[in-house]
Amino acid sequence: MASHATGDGAIPSRDAAKHGLKRIMTLGGAYGTRNYTVKDLRDQKGVRVLVETVPFSPEEAAAAEEAGIDTMKVRFDPANPQPAVAIRRAAPNTFMAFSVPLVAAASESEAVRLAYDAMTIGADAIMCQWSARFISAAAEAGVPVQGHAGLVPRKSTWTGGLRAVGKTLDEAIWIYKEIKAIENAGAYAVEVEVIPEELLADISKRTKLLTSSIGAGSGGDIQFLFAEDVLGNNPPPYPRHSKQYRSLYKLKEEMQTQRIGGFKEFIGDVAQGGFPKTEHVIRAPDGLMKQFVQAVEKGS
Repeated sequence: MASHATGDGAIPSRDAAKHGLKRIMTLGGAYGTRNYTVKDLRDQKGVRVLVETVPFSPEEAAAAEEAGIDTMKVRFDPANPQPAVAIRRAAPNTFMAFSVPLVAAASESEAVRLAYDAMTIGADAIMCQWSARFISAAAEAGVPVQGHAGLVPRKSTWTGGLRAVGKTLDEAIWIYKEIKAIENAGAYAVEVEVIPEELLADISKRTKLLTSSIGAGSGGDIQFLFAEDVLGNNPPPYPRHSKQYRSLYKLKEEMQTQRIGGFKEFIGDVAQGGFPKTEHVIRAPDGLMKQFVQAVEKGS
C-alpha cells in the first residue's frame, strides 16, 4: 500500500488495517499510513518491548521496515532536509521521530518552528536534547516529543565526559528528576542513554513516558541501537552497549579490494595490448576507409 508521507496523495484506503496499518494525517496535513500512532505506542508500555533504530540511508530504512522494526529515529538537518525526506519515503509506513539539532533553536518559538518544519516533511514526532521549557513549548503546539536523559553526549561536559552516569545516588536522583521534568513538560517518550540497567527498570515503572534504552539494559520499553552498529558498517572498536548482527564493513573492504584490482588489471591490459580487442571495437564497412582517404586528400 502506498503511503503519502510527504503529502502527495489522497486519503489511504480503509483496508489499511488488513495490513496492520493505521490511516493518519500528519501535523503537516499529509495523508499516510503508519504501523503505530503515539497512542498505539503508549498502549504498548508494559505490554511488550519495542525495537528502534536510526537508519543513515534510504536502503537501511527500507530494510528496517521490511524486517519489522517498530520505530525509527532520523537525523534532521533543517538546512538540508532532503536526506530525511529520502529516508521517510524509503520507509513510508514506519513511525519516525526526527532528531532535531540541539543548537538549532534558541527560544521556545524557534523550537516550535523547528518542530513544525520536521513534522511538515513527514515526521511523526521529534526527538530532542532540549530543556523541559523547549519541550513544553513544542508539546503545547501539538508536536509529539521524545526527550533525552542520562548520558546526553552534547551536554556531557556537565556529567564528566562520555561515560556512564547514574552510578552514584546523586546522579541517580538527578536522572530521575530529569525524566520526570521531561514527562511533566508533555513529552510522550524519553531516550535514556548509558545508565545502570536496574536504575532504568525502576524509573521506567515510575513514569508514563515510553523509555527508549540505549546502553541502559533491558529495563526500558524500547530497545534502541543505531543501524550502523546493528549492521557492522564500521570496523572495531564498537560501543560497549552495542551488538553487531552483520559485518558489512568486511563487504565494503572486499569491494574496495575488488575495485583496486579491477583498475590495475585494466591498466595492465592496455599496456600489454590486451584491450581493446576485436570484440570491443567497431569495424568500418568494406570500402569506407578508401573512400574516406580519397575524399580527404582530394579536398586538401
